[in-house]
Parts: sequence; C-alpha cells; structure tokens
Amino acid sequence: MKCAKSYYFRADRTETNLNKGSQNTEKNLIYGLNRGDHDSFRALFDLYSKPLFQFSLNYLKSKDAAEDVVQEVFSKVWSKKTEIKSDTSFKSYLFTIALNAIRKQFNKLSKLNEARHEILFSLSSNKPVFDDKDDYQALLNKLEELIDLMPEKRKQVFVMKKLQEKSLNEIASELDISSKTVEYHITEAMKFLKSEFEKLKAGGLIFFHLFVKRNKTFK
Repeated sequence: MKCAKSYYFRADRTETNLNKGSQNTEKNLIYGLNRGDHDSFRALFDLYSKPLFQFSLNYLKSKDAAEDVVQEVFSKVWSKKTEIKSDTSFKSYLFTIALNAIRKQFNKLSKLNEARHEILFSLSSNKPVFDDKDDYQALLNKLEELIDLMPEKRKQVFVMKKLQEKSLNEIASELDISSKTVEYHITEAMKFLKSEFEKLKAGGLIFFHLFVKRNKTFK
C-alpha cells in the first residue's frame, strides 16, 4: 500500500473511481475498507485528510509534523482495516488516533527544542547579549543554516548525536561506521560551529548551552 502522505501531498492527484451518491456513504466506504478495497480507502482519505492536517497543524504549528500525523493516522487505518466498525463514528476514531500521534509529535519536537529552552532560561542573566528577541531567533536560525552547511555525513552524525541523543554505538551501528569516526565527525562539527558563532560574538553562550551543558562527555 502506498503511504497516505503520497496520496495527499502529490500535486497530480487523480479523482477516485467511486461513484458519488448514495453508494458513496461513509458506511459503505468502511465496508469496502474492511474488504481491503483501495478505492474506499482513497475516498476516506480524500474526505478526512485535509481536516486532520489542519487539526494537527493548529496544535503543532509545523506542516511537516502535521503531515506526519496524517500519514500515521491513515497508515494505522489501513493496518486495522478489518477491525474498523461501520456502526461507530469513524471521524471520532480518526481524531482519537490523531491526538495520540500529536502527543508523540509534541514529545519529539520537545526533545529537538530542549536546547532552545535552556538558552531561553538563561536570557535573564544575559540581557545585554540577547535583549532583542528577533536577534536571538536569528541566531537560532543561523545555527540551523550552519548545520545544513556541514558535509552530509557529518551533518547526519551530528544530528543523530546532539538532537536525537543517540549513543556513539547506536550511530556507528546505524551508519555502518566506527565509533572513532563518529567521534571525529562530532568533534569537527563542534569546532566548526564554535568558530562560526565566535565570529558572531555570541558563540560562547550558545555553544555552551546547546552542546556542552547537555553532553559534557560522549556516551
């Protein structure tokens, strides 16, 4: 089965072959879904994907995260297609799954933003440096830009270690490289970021809160 995301966000979507009218009721569509009918699944997706996306976006404020929720919801619908009952509210079923997925996305986003929250907490003692909220946001945006400038493998290792908080051994295993190579990439990435932020005359504080304070030693 194609993932739901590809249905919703593909620009050249074609119309479903299902006839409109009395046969195209939600109950009949669920009967079709129970039998594994792709047209029924597609019609249900067309009916609910946009409301689910907007619902998720209102909570998460991230289009990518909202798309992931929609994909997760309809992936679960397909995997549970034979268990879904036509005499209960399908809409309630979908939005219950969505709420659980949103909670997971919040946890994921919270981990990614943990470093930023630590910096915000420190602002009270660093007013001269970060008095302007826009300047502060610009520095965080600069951090993301610098990470994107890293060589692809170094960026991948850095994100896995510092943002996803994976261990050296986990990264080495997933990328099929040695732990020493992982350490090398992280060390070089941190040298690069520290150098660039020092050029902005704010590197010491950001570097400390983003990387040193959270991970004093390699795990």
